[in-house]
Amino acid sequence: MSHFSTIKTQLIEAEPLIKALNNLGYTINQEEKFVKGYRGKFTPVDISMNLSGDTKVGFKWNKNSNSYELVTDLDLWKFEIPVERFISKITQMYAYQTIISKTKEEGYQVVEETNKNDGSIELVLTKWDN
Repeated sequence: MSHFSTIKTQLIEAEPLIKALNNLGYTINQEEKFVKGYRGKFTPVDISMNLSGDTKVGFKWNKNSNSYELVTDLDLWKFEIPVERFISKITQMYAYQTIISKTKEEGYQVVEETNKNDGSIELVLTKWDN
């Protein structure tokens, strides 16, 4: 029997999470605030999205851990990559979005950005003193 799974993450802010999802080409469902699972059961989430096929994914704020948890029905996971790799990609892009946002606040600018063969992203930043 299928059920919803919640997977802990280190994602703590909604804005970089949404930017990360958008940057990776995923569409957020602004109206739907739930994830549909086995036998049409629903569970509420804060951020909802659809993957290919019938795979439904959401992120729900966990006030005890002060982070978003990934919510999905793993028995219905029909996406082209395993859920672990999906979380890894989102976490990397979340970190990227957070770094870009925080460094801009501090007056830095991205001078160079390189996507490495190992999947990492190398950033070169600069800050001009007045």
